[in-house]
Amino acid sequence: MKKLHKQLLGAGALVLGFLLFDLSVYNLFTKRCISDYSEGMQVKSIELGKYLPFEDSSAIVKLDSEFKLTGEDLPVLDGATALYPVYSAFMNSVYPEGSCKFDGTDFAQDSLLQKRNTVGAYKAVVEGSSDIIFCAEPSEKQLAYAAEKGVELEFVPIGAEAFVFIVNKANPVENLTTEQIKGIYTGKYTRWSQVGGDKTLIAALQRSEGSGSQTAMLSFMDGTEMKKDYNSFLGRSIGYSFRFYVEDVVADGKVKMLAVDGVYPDGESIRSGSYPVIDKFYAIYRKDNDNPNIPPLIDWILSDEGQKIVEDTGYVAIK
Repeated sequence: MKKLHKQLLGAGALVLGFLLFDLSVYNLFTKRCISDYSEGMQVKSIELGKYLPFEDSSAIVKLDSEFKLTGEDLPVLDGATALYPVYSAFMNSVYPEGSCKFDGTDFAQDSLLQKRNTVGAYKAVVEGSSDIIFCAEPSEKQLAYAAEKGVELEFVPIGAEAFVFIVNKANPVENLTTEQIKGIYTGKYTRWSQVGGDKTLIAALQRSEGSGSQTAMLSFMDGTEMKKDYNSFLGRSIGYSFRFYVEDVVADGKVKMLAVDGVYPDGESIRSGSYPVIDKFYAIYRKDNDNPNIPPLIDWILSDEGQKIVEDTGYVAIK
């Protein structure tokens, strides 16, 4: 019995040792590899069914307009993930029911509502499979693709949004200057203690090429080359996106937006222009697209009703 008891104690100690070892590895390495901003944000995902038009339970802004599009040749709407709730609400207000065809997972090929994200939407509008897309400014590569295809695009600003920088909520840093942010992404600052935080390494995360966020970040850096995803395995992360996407679409309580140059990104600071990193977003279509419904739809989007949808969704109206 004593021998058995010793064997059981030894086995228990061995199991406990493995558990403590695994916990140490998790805390020292694995936990730091987990992004400080949500999985949903990393894959630029959105719950499509939550923002569908013509659904009573939809989270979109519902505005019943007297202006209606009818007949044939209704424009196919497409765009960035972050703007999907806006252009879905446009469709809900002025398109006939049945314009959106959704199978529970994705949109049908003949649906007048699509959500191909920024990269896919720019490709679709150039190739003619989408008529109007809703996105931030294009990347140089996206403009070059349009030029290569002999396509000239029209950009109509319809709203404004703050480009924001996000960290884990537990990070003590609340504010960074534009110089500090640029220094982080060039590798000048590699520890949070250099910018008012603790001694942990900084993991400066970047987005995929061609995404609206990455294009906005390149514009923010103004030609200064960024160091690619350094310390991503060992550091405490910083990332970037757009305010509405962080606050309303992802709505991850584990992250927080930083003030930049002492100004916090909210509707008031965007309207006043006091927040230093503000980007417009656009309704974009081919200049040679002769769809007769495009001009009246654009005019309506810029009307009080269309701009109210932009504002009530959570963005800032352009007017």
